[in-house]
Amino acid sequence: MKTILRDVLITLAIAIAIFFTLRATVQAYKVIETCMEPNYMEGEWLLVSKATYWFHEPERGDVIILEPPFETEDVYIKRLIGLPGDTVEVKDGAVYIDGTALEEPYIKEAPTYTFPPTELGDDEYFVLGDNRNYANDSHSGWTISREDIIGKAWFSYWPTSEWGGANNYDLEEQLEAAAEHSP
Repeated sequence: MKTILRDVLITLAIAIAIFFTLRATVQAYKVIETCMEPNYMEGEWLLVSKATYWFHEPERGDVIILEPPFETEDVYIKRLIGLPGDTVEVKDGAVYIDGTALEEPYIKEAPTYTFPPTELGDDEYFVLGDNRNYANDSHSGWTISREDIIGKAWFSYWPTSEWGGANNYDLEEQLEAAAEHSP
């Protein structure tokens, strides 16, 4: 009887340890709006890696889950565009980082709005939805801080037709290449 009780307690302890490890590192997220179309559709389920940013800072182009800086019951999904210290501008249907236009093959359509050149502070991140013209995002006048970032979209698991890795896009490489080719 002692052996069975010991085995049950050990199994229970292992299960609890696994549960809390998973809760600390991975989270499920359901896309609730159309702001990230065409890459993420309303009703799609994603796994979010909360541990990714334990090892490095958020990167431009990452699709992130965040707490918006205003009162709401929902968390948001957005693409990280501007990092602390960047100057972000939207004009002529393009997003500019420090004067360099981004090539954005992942967006639904080019933005039809303008956003004046704005330098981000030491703890400010600029985020946009991929459905640029129908997203509540930083072009509406708000930014997020590092503590608002919950994690990085990692894997789409529902519906099964969307099964696969998240559509993160390395914008840093693009800006570095543009800087090398500028006069």
